Amino acid sequence: MKSSRDLIEEARKEIPELSAADVKQKLACEDNFVLLDIRDNDEYRAGYIPDALYISRGMLEFEIEDYVTDRDQEIVLYCAAGARSLLAAQSLKSLGYTRVISMSGGFRDWSNAGNPIAKPVAMSAEQLERYSRHFMLREIGEDGQAKLLSSRVLLIGAGGLGSPAGVYLAAAGVGTLGVVDSDVVDLSNLQRQILHQTADVDKPKVDSAIETIKAMNPDVNVIPHPIRLDESNAMEIFADYDVIVDGTDNFATRYLVNDAAILADKPIVHGSIFQFEGQLTVFDATQGPCYRCLFPSPPPPGMVPG
Repeated sequence: MKSSRDLIEEARKEIPELSAADVKQKLACEDNFVLLDIRDNDEYRAGYIPDALYISRGMLEFEIEDYVTDRDQEIVLYCAAGARSLLAAQSLKSLGYTRVISMSGGFRDWSNAGNPIAKPVAMSAEQLERYSRHFMLREIGEDGQAKLLSSRVLLIGAGGLGSPAGVYLAAAGVGTLGVVDSDVVDLSNLQRQILHQTADVDKPKVDSAIETIKAMNPDVNVIPHPIRLDESNAMEIFADYDVIVDGTDNFATRYLVNDAAILADKPIVHGSIFQFEGQLTVFDATQGPCYRCLFPSPPPPGMVPG
């Protein structure tokens, strides 16, 4: 029966190795290769080589094709000390990847040589559990969640569109949510405006939104703007946010949001709904048309359903 040492020695005969210094030189020369970190999550959180792709060893065979589709792409793998990366490279070779290399000495040699190290944004144990399902999504992962936690989104309206948007943005861990609404909660709102409860009737919607969001996710900083958006305040409010979510219910404010966002270079997530039909669009005037480009003027009076 073969021991783990035997397996490693066999892999070493099959898989070429590079030292940490060699890998540093390859990175400096901008060679076309993928640097792949296959360590465990706790090892990765303690520090990683900048620009390395991360796939944990346990998920490597399941996920590698999602990240590296060209089986002739050069891949340099590293682990903590250079043993697991040899076996992982051997596994990739069996999957048809033709240019796999292991970094001898692993992250230990890289860090001991004083080379650059990056660290993910530190999260609490509660955050690691709360967002753990996001970590499983390669489109998000821990780096993506860190970006969400540092992002700032402005909701225009806390009604039928702003309410579900606010709930899901808060649940997802968007770190700062601004809420613009000058209205109070009415009993007729409650069948659809899920930021508000029966006890909130006659309460300002921004106050109700704060209570609901903070109860759902204490990570989120909610900034209330209990005012009606107009030409005098739009630019000042928009300046503090990364993305604008347009949940307005009238054309005048919709065009105002569009124009202010263009001047402020802010993307807009625009939604509108009538009964059982809805539209969702992202407008970013730095890359494409804006709302006013598609609809140069509002419809005439009487054409808009009540």
